[in-house]
Amino acid sequence: MAVLLAVAAAHADTIVLKNGRRIVALSVREDGDKVIYETSAGELSLPKSIVDHIEKGGEVPMADSPAAAAANLAITPPAIQATRGSTEIESAAVHGGSIDREYIAKLEGAARAGGERANLSAALAHHAAAQFELSHGDLEHALADARTALTYSPEDPALLMNVAYLHLRQSEYKESLEYVERARRRAPDDPDVAKLAGWAYYGMNKLDQAVAEWKRALALRPDPEVQAALEKAQRDKQEEANYRENESSHFTLRYSGAAEPALARDVLRTLEAHFSAIESELDFAPPDSIGVVLYTQEAFADITRAPGWVGALNDGRIRVPVQGLKEVTPELSRVLKHELTHSFVRQKTRGRAPTWVQEGLAQWMEGKRSGGDAGLLTQINQEGHATSPAALEGPWMRLKSDEAAYAYAWALANIEYIVQADGMGDIGRILERIASGSSTEAALRAVLHSDYNDLMESTTEYLRKTYGH
Repeated sequence: MAVLLAVAAAHADTIVLKNGRRIVALSVREDGDKVIYETSAGELSLPKSIVDHIEKGGEVPMADSPAAAAANLAITPPAIQATRGSTEIESAAVHGGSIDREYIAKLEGAARAGGERANLSAALAHHAAAQFELSHGDLEHALADARTALTYSPEDPALLMNVAYLHLRQSEYKESLEYVERARRRAPDDPDVAKLAGWAYYGMNKLDQAVAEWKRALALRPDPEVQAALEKAQRDKQEEANYRENESSHFTLRYSGAAEPALARDVLRTLEAHFSAIESELDFAPPDSIGVVLYTQEAFADITRAPGWVGALNDGRIRVPVQGLKEVTPELSRVLKHELTHSFVRQKTRGRAPTWVQEGLAQWMEGKRSGGDAGLLTQINQEGHATSPAALEGPWMRLKSDEAAYAYAWALANIEYIVQADGMGDIGRILERIASGSSTEAALRAVLHSDYNDLMESTTEYLRKTYGH
């Protein structure tokens, strides 16, 4: 029987999505506008519109489906060792608060005429431009300049690591690792190589490799950033040592052995349904698998170190306490949709969305509305005590419970007003502008022709008219 099962499991069907992602399934069939497929998590479905084609009877690859966890790690970019010549080039390439493209073009012309030194000068100029753009939050153009720098000095380890770092900032872990490995071949003992490799592996949910890389980095050079990242990864690794794993087309789920396997399957089915709904609303789908971890209540508190008012968390992986549950309740379903929205917004904006946008949209998606808080919010704003969204852009983890409740209420009210007034299309356009490097207020001006003050006044008027306060 074991032999027969092994033979039967050696072949399966593969769904190839339009974004290039491949999903291996036990069987696949088409039903109207859906593609239905069977996995170890049960029967799941995809909209046919995102499927490119189906490959029947292919071989099943070995289990290696890492979750592209958006590792929120405070890691600074690797530095290029300054020399007299490089300092002069950087100062000439970026000055007066802008990039001197004419100067860079002259260096490119000299590089085309030949000479290793001329090529290095052009590379350093583009690197300086990339650093300037990075400092202004323009990751897209920073990555373009960093890649151009490599065309002039393709084997320079520092330039390779700079491109790797920028891919990491955009949660593009596999792409980053390619550049890290190229840098490793040239500088095998550079601690920054191991530091960035650890980040990439952590983001890919490969905790063993991440821990090994960060230990190597610390052996080469003491680094408080790496120490903090290593401790975080080791907490995850220790807690999840005996966890079971399951996966679906968009999720890799790990859960305590004490949890019900049926609950894990139910969670995956619920998440897949929410994925389709959010994808439709935002006209966007995260390209990589999303990590999910189901904890006991005690483990959730120990691992996340979150305040007591936090009921679940998304720090790149969706972390949810499910102690005592045997099936997905309506409340757990709402929590899962809330946390999944964070994954969508994070990937759509490349991690740039402020907290009030993240939390406001997550609450809207899970089905919350402002009716219960409308009167109080209207009164606070009319009395001149309201907090501007600008003050709610940063992290909320240090807020007290009453402060957090206020922040969540305002965030939801602002998003609710935007959706009701102008539709989800405007939300999508705001997120796209944030992704391209615009500040949130600049994105509001471009899409809604409103600044933060206008938004607060419009939100208050909306609450008054809608809820009678």
